[in-house]
Amino acid sequence: MKEEHALIGGGCFWCIEAVYHKVKGVKQAVSGYAGGRRANPSYESVCSGATGHAEVVKVVFNSEIISYREILEIFFAIHNPTTLNAQGADTGTQYRSVIYYEDERQRRIAQDVIHEVQTLWRDPIVTELSSAPEFYAAEDYHQNYYALNGMQGYCQAVIAPKLQKFMREFATYVAP
Repeated sequence: MKEEHALIGGGCFWCIEAVYHKVKGVKQAVSGYAGGRRANPSYESVCSGATGHAEVVKVVFNSEIISYREILEIFFAIHNPTTLNAQGADTGTQYRSVIYYEDERQRRIAQDVIHEVQTLWRDPIVTELSSAPEFYAAEDYHQNYYALNGMQGYCQAVIAPKLQKFMREFATYVAP
């Protein structure tokens, strides 16, 4: 297995994580925080906006099955990259659209994908593209949230439609 990582944020990490748990070739999707000013932030401190962190998901995948480009194509299909610091009713800098790249190859691929998907959006894409900072895994109760709390209101109203869109538009990428 050729293991690679993607560190992405597009609103609430529960939404992003739930989709990537369903992607063929993804070994792990971990909710967490990145891009802020404090070590080991808590959910409460990140939500306050005081730390500067974004809610992100670290996607660990087998690049012999799915490419970094394909990971990003899915990412841009499951969130709105044109809204600054917001996804739906979730607002604040912690919900910003962001791609943290690990190396120059990932940076170039991300730039190419952003350029390509811009044609699908009327408004400009505001996705931050930055070198990967320290990643902090979120508290245990945030991990695999949708699978454990799928009947909860937020899961039904926000996450389930994103999953359905992914399953419909990326059927060939859905893990068995």
